Amino acid sequence: MLKNRTKDKQNNVTQYQNQQFDEERALYGSRDVEVTSCRFDGPADGESAFKECRNVTVRDSYFNLRYPFWHDEHLDIAGCELTPLCRAALWYSTDVRIADTKMHGIKALRECADVTIEGCDIISPEFGWSVRGAKMKDTSAESEYFMLRSDHLVFDRVTLKGKYSFQYITDSTFTNCTFDTKDAFWHAKNVVVKDSVIKGEYLAWYCENVTFENCTIIGTQPLCYCKGLKLKGCRMEGTDLTFEKSDVEAEVKGHVDSIKNPHSGVIRVESVGEIIMDDPEAEGQVLAEKVG
Repeated sequence: MLKNRTKDKQNNVTQYQNQQFDEERALYGSRDVEVTSCRFDGPADGESAFKECRNVTVRDSYFNLRYPFWHDEHLDIAGCELTPLCRAALWYSTDVRIADTKMHGIKALRECADVTIEGCDIISPEFGWSVRGAKMKDTSAESEYFMLRSDHLVFDRVTLKGKYSFQYITDSTFTNCTFDTKDAFWHAKNVVVKDSVIKGEYLAWYCENVTFENCTIIGTQPLCYCKGLKLKGCRMEGTDLTFEKSDVEAEVKGHVDSIKNPHSGVIRVESVGEIIMDDPEAEGQVLAEKVG
């Protein structure tokens, strides 16, 4: 049963304020709805509060039940809290805007398109799978398998902690970000990372047409088995056995611990501890000002 509501006749919008919903599909199929300071929680433990809705605005509300936003269009969420019990919060939705919101349930975003996230706090394993077109700004995230198989991502000032991020992504740009994440960017294609810090083991193996520009790269065995790899003005710290089997053009500042068997291309580096060339098919050149 729908609770008390008011109608803005001028804008033809149904408004809900300071109410609690816990029933199954509480606002299913709603159109042109504004929800303010409401709670989706309670003993009925109902799911799918906003399933199959359109033109929904939610402000300053609390979500403690599963699957609230599935198959929605034109969704605007701000100042909300999605608790760890709010599982799989946004799936199969398009034209989504999320601001200043805690997204703390597992699998919070999946199979969505045209998504903007700003000023949010994300703690959500398996976040962002198969998302088509997402802008994220001024946001922190903790996640495993973050943004798996997504495309057309534009991130600015995003911090991330977690494993296996950005695998199989395509056509994406990252600027002013800080990522503490192992096995990141595996099989990524057509990606540019600028002015960022990427810390973690085994960075970007098997990637294709990926460029790092003015970045700091930290961690063992990065950038192996790559095609069309480019580094411009980057620094590397604690990076050993770098560039193995990769087709690479690189300009690296500072010191690299070791470079091993680049397949092709030219690597220019100020200092390298060791150059390992023991594979007859490795034809890449390493031009170093200092070796050893």
